[in-house]
Amino acid sequence: MTIRIRHDWRREELLALFSLPFTELLYRAAAIHRERFDPAEIQVSTLLSIKTGGCPEDCAYCPQSQRYSTDVQPQKLMTTEQVLERARAAQASGATRFCMGAAWRSPKDRDLPKVTEMIREVKALGLETCATLGMLDKDQAYALKDAGLDYYNHNIDTAPEFYEDIVHTHDYQDRLNTLEHVRDAGLKTCCGGIVGMGETRLQRAGLLQALANLPTHPDSVPINRLVQATGTPLHGIKELDQFEFVRTIAIARIAMPASIIRLSAGRETMSDALQALCFMAGANSIFYGETLLTTANPKIEQDQSLFTRLGLVPMPYAGTTVHTDIVE
Repeated sequence: MTIRIRHDWRREELLALFSLPFTELLYRAAAIHRERFDPAEIQVSTLLSIKTGGCPEDCAYCPQSQRYSTDVQPQKLMTTEQVLERARAAQASGATRFCMGAAWRSPKDRDLPKVTEMIREVKALGLETCATLGMLDKDQAYALKDAGLDYYNHNIDTAPEFYEDIVHTHDYQDRLNTLEHVRDAGLKTCCGGIVGMGETRLQRAGLLQALANLPTHPDSVPINRLVQATGTPLHGIKELDQFEFVRTIAIARIAMPASIIRLSAGRETMSDALQALCFMAGANSIFYGETLLTTANPKIEQDQSLFTRLGLVPMPYAGTTVHTDIVE
């Protein structure tokens, strides 16, 4: 079977998928997943906040914004040795990709050399490297590439028309510009969004449409389930239905068949059964470790136990089992 990669998804098509009977949707997503990936393999990443809090942006979901009263205490940029200590521990626990996040609008000139040193040293350990540092210009993207960075994460968060309800200190085009610089530099893209922020199903379809219709599909697509942080504007909103979240995972797999689909923030409150449904729907990556930047995450022992019970194994470094041709 040959899977055709599309960049012309219409929102009505994605809404039609949302409306399918749940079991039919999971069947379609699982079939596509198996054509491209070994369904028993899960890519394992670890995410470390290398600079926490004090962000000048006003993203309504984020406890690291200096505009909100949250329990996040600002911390300075970590040293390279501190980062390496955490990277070695992640590697020993089975992670193959190490992601470094900094709460910046964009990196400052004085900080970029420190980050590129971290990237080189983590890469030397034999780990894939990923960074999320805010918006980048062209020169910064090339500097990260020259340091050996593999992936750059920059989420588009939500549908274009809902974006201004969530963020006011930059616009949607700023996100797209950074992704363009990342692609032009030859970096792999890690780009997804957050669901459960009060968006409609139409807007969830709009998020997936925007991701699938990018010039190239993101190599990794993190789907975050909103973690409601006390003190942020989104605290207290109605939680997204669990089956609607699984549907979102399944449609991401159908629309972006060759991408890694990652269960990201929100796993700490998901039952094992809900996570298993997400894996059946085509998710094949998780963040490993007890903290994602500033939010809680399942303990490593819990994830290892879940993998054992489900018969899942970590995906080999930089490798997947390919069962089909992917054509653009």
